[in-house]
Amino acid sequence: MNYIETLLDKNGLMVAFLVTGLIMFAAEGISKFVFRKKIPGSAIAIFAGLVLAYFAGVLTEGKNGIADLTGLSGFKQMGGPVFRDFAIVSTAMGASFAVIKKTGIVGIFSLFLGVIITFTSGALLAFSMGITDAESLATIGAGACTFVVGPVTGTAVGASSDIIAISIGAGVIKSILVTIGTPLIAKYIGLDNPKSAMVFGGLLGTTSGVAAGLAATDAKLVPYGAMTATFYTGLGCLLCPSVLYFALKVIL
Repeated sequence: MNYIETLLDKNGLMVAFLVTGLIMFAAEGISKFVFRKKIPGSAIAIFAGLVLAYFAGVLTEGKNGIADLTGLSGFKQMGGPVFRDFAIVSTAMGASFAVIKKTGIVGIFSLFLGVIITFTSGALLAFSMGITDAESLATIGAGACTFVVGPVTGTAVGASSDIIAISIGAGVIKSILVTIGTPLIAKYIGLDNPKSAMVFGGLLGTTSGVAAGLAATDAKLVPYGAMTATFYTGLGCLLCPSVLYFALKVIL
């Protein structure tokens, strides 16, 4: 067992990717055979990851979730800022501004509207719970945009690690809700064509949630919603730690 544990720790990152792949494979199976695709596999995988992280933290009394378990230390690197920033860059590389202009002013307006409304809602909710400093409010508001924008903003404005963790949690919850809710409300909001998918992605912005939700609705709509959701993430990373943060400083 000591040899196996040493081997797993030496190849921690590979083990982390392997375990993540197995969780996603199992989640897709549960989605297909148990829930008849009504709940996307990505939502089940995210929920499973949260449960595993919680119980791992309780079991080890650690601070890094599943990464505190022997043999699974690679999750600390996999979940760190390097892969987070890589994800931002890699998704943005696949987007074309020339394509997004096809939605017209409505598509561009939805991006700014989505970021500002979500940021404001998150900051107001945090304020109602007793948080009053601009750095924390901006970080949680950014986390309400996406779980990527939250830590980026928190790092930029100097928020504490606890607040950054809350912002990530807010973004993850949003992603799960969008993933599950999209196929349920699609027919009521006219989410059945590329243009509406792009506006939808621009308003909500969580790339993982929008992509998974649209996949459960109509797979043909995924590239359109994911593209504007990617722009949303980039726009959030620009606006939240700058314009919106300084606006909070002025208000407070």
